[in-house]
Amino acid sequence: MSEQINAGDLGLKLRKGDESSLFKWFLASFLFGKRIQQDIAKQTYEVIVEKHGRDTPRKLCNCTWQELVDMLGEGNYTRYDESTAERLLEMCKKLNEEYGGKVGAIFEASADRKELEKRLEQFKGIGPKTVEIFLREAGDVWA
Repeated sequence: MSEQINAGDLGLKLRKGDESSLFKWFLASFLFGKRIQQDIAKQTYEVIVEKHGRDTPRKLCNCTWQELVDMLGEGNYTRYDESTAERLLEMCKKLNEEYGGKVGAIFEASADRKELEKRLEQFKGIGPKTVEIFLREAGDVWA
């Protein structure tokens, strides 16, 4: 198995208040959290964020389901493309509606790490593995 891809591998430097990097890492963690090869998840992240510029919750939410399915296919993330497209739309919608489109607001609304993990797992499609991947690096931002 290959070494874990981290935020730095995607050109991200996670810092408190840097919503752009935090959202991109949240999106990447979502993709890495599925049972799919890391290089395919990384490639798909690059297709969505770099090639198509869907690098904010608002921009991602402005995609149609079919556009997301197509982007996932372009990144060879085809095993779960339809359900993943649906969950990505739900993720950005929840982020926009409940947290003002800010990943940092999830941290700020949480009293402690346990509550933070619980809030993250309330996003459809995010389970313990995705939370572990995301907090492996983003957790230190608020520590």
